Amino acid sequence: TTKDLADMWVHESFTTYSEALFVQCRHGLQATDEYVIGQRRNIINRQPMIGPYGVNKEGDDIYDKGANMIHTIRQVINNDRLFKDILRGLNKDFYHQTVSTRQIENYISKKSKIDFSKVFDQYLRTVNIPTLVYKNTGNHIQYKWSNCVIGFTMPVRLKNNIWIYPSESFKTISTDKLGNSGFEVDKNFYILSKEI
Repeated sequence: TTKDLADMWVHESFTTYSEALFVQCRHGLQATDEYVIGQRRNIINRQPMIGPYGVNKEGDDIYDKGANMIHTIRQVINNDRLFKDILRGLNKDFYHQTVSTRQIENYISKKSKIDFSKVFDQYLRTVNIPTLVYKNTGNHIQYKWSNCVIGFTMPVRLKNNIWIYPSESFKTISTDKLGNSGFEVDKNFYILSKEI
């Protein structure tokens, strides 16, 4: 369990995501993706997922937004065996303990060998949905993150299975590399994309 009710997202986000894992066991990965993406219509984004500490108050959107954050992290890890090992490890390594958000964040970053600190800051501590803005300049697409915490650099997979690594400054990709799918983000990432 968690040391403070403010960190209730730890309970509820992982529990909600366990529903998606059940769907995967019964109906496959595509059904899982559709299930999690469908939960987004319930997300309100009025307050951060972490509540105020020391006053016995939980945050907001700790179910469906939390599950979508976990699903997004799963996409970035891009290795389901490792992702499931991390989920099992959370239960094994924190068995019968009270934990904090930071312990869970650090555990996932350490086990995945990916620094998710800015991803957690974005989804847990703000109500802003990261927005991938892009513009077509003829033979190239320029893209960058907007509406994000400073230093947010989460990689994103495009629909054609090409990975891009946006930052706060524009980067460029040739339209030749994109093929017929164009510049379309994989919907499994809980982000917005907007052409400017």
